[in-house]
Amino acid sequence: MSTSSKQAPEPTLFIDGQWCHSSDGQSREVINPYDGSVHTYVDEATTKDAERAIESAKRFFDTSDWPHLKCADRVALLNKTADFLQRDKAILAKLEVHDTGKTMREAEGDVDDVTATFRFYAKAALEVDEEKVVKSEFLPSSAKNVIRNEPVGVCTLISPWNYPLLQICWKLAPALATGNVVIIKPSEVTPLTTIHLTKLLVEAGFPAKAVQLLTAAGSNIGDTICQHADVDLVSFTGGLATGRRIIKSCAEGVKRCCLELGGKNPNIVFADMPLDLAIDNVTTAVFLHSGQVCSSGARLIVEDSIADKLVAGVVEKAKQIKMGSGFDESTETGPLVSEAHLKKVEAYIDVAKAEGAKLLCGGSRPDPKQHPDLAKGFFFLPTVFDKCDRSMRIVQEETFGPILTVERFKDGDEAQAIYLANDTKYGLAGGVQSGDTKKAHRVARRMRHGTIWINNYGPFSPAGEWGGYGLSGNGRELGPSGLDEYIEKKHIWEETEPALTNWFAKSKL
Repeated sequence: MSTSSKQAPEPTLFIDGQWCHSSDGQSREVINPYDGSVHTYVDEATTKDAERAIESAKRFFDTSDWPHLKCADRVALLNKTADFLQRDKAILAKLEVHDTGKTMREAEGDVDDVTATFRFYAKAALEVDEEKVVKSEFLPSSAKNVIRNEPVGVCTLISPWNYPLLQICWKLAPALATGNVVIIKPSEVTPLTTIHLTKLLVEAGFPAKAVQLLTAAGSNIGDTICQHADVDLVSFTGGLATGRRIIKSCAEGVKRCCLELGGKNPNIVFADMPLDLAIDNVTTAVFLHSGQVCSSGARLIVEDSIADKLVAGVVEKAKQIKMGSGFDESTETGPLVSEAHLKKVEAYIDVAKAEGAKLLCGGSRPDPKQHPDLAKGFFFLPTVFDKCDRSMRIVQEETFGPILTVERFKDGDEAQAIYLANDTKYGLAGGVQSGDTKKAHRVARRMRHGTIWINNYGPFSPAGEWGGYGLSGNGRELGPSGLDEYIEKKHIWEETEPALTNWFAKSKL
């Protein structure tokens, strides 16, 4: 992907309530990962554009009534957005397939999930008390203490390329529900659904200047939208290296940040789990969306006595996965998102082999002679490595591709399984597959990961909190905590019976 002097067909920057082109006329290609073709062009925002968006957002927050409304007054806007998401479901799903290469089935599911997210926060907004009187025996009887919930202010929201619509809505819905103003920065790789979503927000009635959209590479405007003094909060989903840089910039400005930085997620399978269910759960956990999922169950940790049968079943299933265009109903998974990402995943294959991992299937692009229809796209075969251990980079590092590593633990040794699962610098998600419910819950409680699935892998609800331990980030999205990220607490102490304190009784006026 590269920048171009060719103007985008339509303006894709939304600044100060108006759609506009980049101030220097530059645009960026949007590549279709299925065949590597240029699908369209979008504007490449400049630092000047970013500063103008932040100034507009700050001015609107400081001078408008928007942040002072009750959360309940915004419910209709959230629900109307949800209605429009469903109305334009086919449009959004098609854009998501063009952007990411995922299947239409997945893309339509994403639209349904973000619709549910807006409806969840519409209900959650009704439960927010703008003011709550605090009563306590530790307060003087003449003191009235009030805690106010108020918006944080100007919030920069940065979303990743793997779930562009889903991830931005996890941020947008609670941020807008609580009266913040937002600077939206989608991934430069997959900006199309976020552009359309911005149009829906304005159509639904959200104040135009409360929503600013910048399409650009993070390297171009990232420092500006994170470090600017008028930005009060940064929410970022993406890679660890960028997350660390954002944390440093937020620390410099002493501003709030919420980060989800990926994971290297264990999926523990015990011998008492029915084999067919285990094979299905393991395969889905790692190969959905070609492994481009931050919570992907990329580490299989399996009990010795069933390891060979389970791995053989997963390998057989992996070999049968149908790859192709997301618009083909028979396609089960699509390409990787870009050529650059494909090369990154390919590099891990050489690393794994050099470290002694045993390749059981995949490990390359599809054979162009057997699959000429996939030759132009960024496809990579579902891959399984056996004989893996924690000393290997392929086990330690997030590949973000369709690669499963296999580690084994001794029969009946729960402690070893838990140790292996927790022996990671990340801590986003994990799974436990067992026919023994008590054991599954016992193991789940001891795993240091933000989400644990028992006897399935991957589903989520907007009512369930999302976030990780360790290097997987800080803060939480979704659930009640997802709303709290965008709320400031103000304490007001009122003296109802004013009187002289006589603190400085000997002083003379």
